[in-house]
Amino acid sequence: MIGRFSLYGFLKNQRYFEPFVILFFLQQGLSFTQIGILIGFRELFINLIEIPSGAVADLFGRRRSMILSFVSYIISFAVFGFSSDYWHFFVAMFFFAIGEAFRTGTHKAMIFTWLRLQGRLDEKTKVYGYTRSWSKIGSVVSTILAVIFVLVTNNYSCIFFFAIAPYIIGLINFLSYPAELEGHPEKHIGIKRVLIHLWECLRSAVANINLRRLIIESISFEGVYKAVDTYLQPILKNIALMLPVFILWGDAQRSSIIVGAVYIVIYFTSAFASRNAHRLVNFSGSEEAGSRLLWIFNALIYIALVPLLYFELYYIAVACFVLLALLQNIWYPILLSRFDAFATEEKGATVLSIESQAKSISTMIFAPLMGLFVDYIGSNGPGGDFWPVAAIAVIPALYILATQRKRFTG
Repeated sequence: MIGRFSLYGFLKNQRYFEPFVILFFLQQGLSFTQIGILIGFRELFINLIEIPSGAVADLFGRRRSMILSFVSYIISFAVFGFSSDYWHFFVAMFFFAIGEAFRTGTHKAMIFTWLRLQGRLDEKTKVYGYTRSWSKIGSVVSTILAVIFVLVTNNYSCIFFFAIAPYIIGLINFLSYPAELEGHPEKHIGIKRVLIHLWECLRSAVANINLRRLIIESISFEGVYKAVDTYLQPILKNIALMLPVFILWGDAQRSSIIVGAVYIVIYFTSAFASRNAHRLVNFSGSEEAGSRLLWIFNALIYIALVPLLYFELYYIAVACFVLLALLQNIWYPILLSRFDAFATEEKGATVLSIESQAKSISTMIFAPLMGLFVDYIGSNGPGGDFWPVAAIAVIPALYILATQRKRFTG
């Protein structure tokens, strides 16, 4: 099963558009504010669908939820590929949100269920980190193929179509999952039963001080990182256009080389970090201690990014983005393991969906805010365009550090 879990991650990350999606939007004439609104819209609907999706997965079956997720992704990719109007992108983002909402907590819960059945629950950080590393290896392969597609076509739209094929293979992979990983779906389910299940999970998450603490961490680390990470692509494009190489190629082709190279480094680094997350836990003595250490490095990097982006020291700034990706991929397996320690088997997918929803709320708020600041402060003020992104990201990181002693001893 670990092989099939890893195959899922590999196929799921065959998103050939991912290293270029912001450049795709810029190619379509969108401003950073419009892009931020689109991202916020996506996160809003992920947020609205997330917890009910976890309840549906727990009650109706997790494999069925994963199949629905991948079908929604395929529809989203097709709409993105065919569309050019701004409002069409909202339709594509809506289906993408359905795919994300029905996938995130569900597959993690299936992994943890399998570990329980195998009596290997003490290996959850190691096993999840291993399967997550295959997701990052998939991203490396995806990026190499994406660069080739852009070099051949000099257009970002077509790469959405190429992403459909691996997702069809992913649907076939789900059919091979054993029925025992469905969880404990009930045969006769009504809306009332779903709402009761949802309320029980929400109540347990709010009442449990440890779950509340982890949700705040997810908002401040994972959600903010998702918003910040989108600005790496335009930074890399600026570097590509300044370099006196490939000047006979189009902008998309020139950018693809630099963007692809950096993302390959990021994904290799992320795969290594995810696979070795358990080593940090062993080194620091506990998951809590490891998390505290990661928070310190996270805050320091965001602080360093403010002057680097202000003075347009983009080469060093890119190195900081790589470090952020490394930290995020060490931190996330540890976070999920900490979440699972406070979740029951029957409510596992829903509790993990609550975590993902909290992350979506954070990105929903920070993405449009960062876009607005980049358009109206960064672009029109002194210094580089993107320094407000790091300045905003510093705030939640410092908040977590300032309140950490109280929260970890409470």
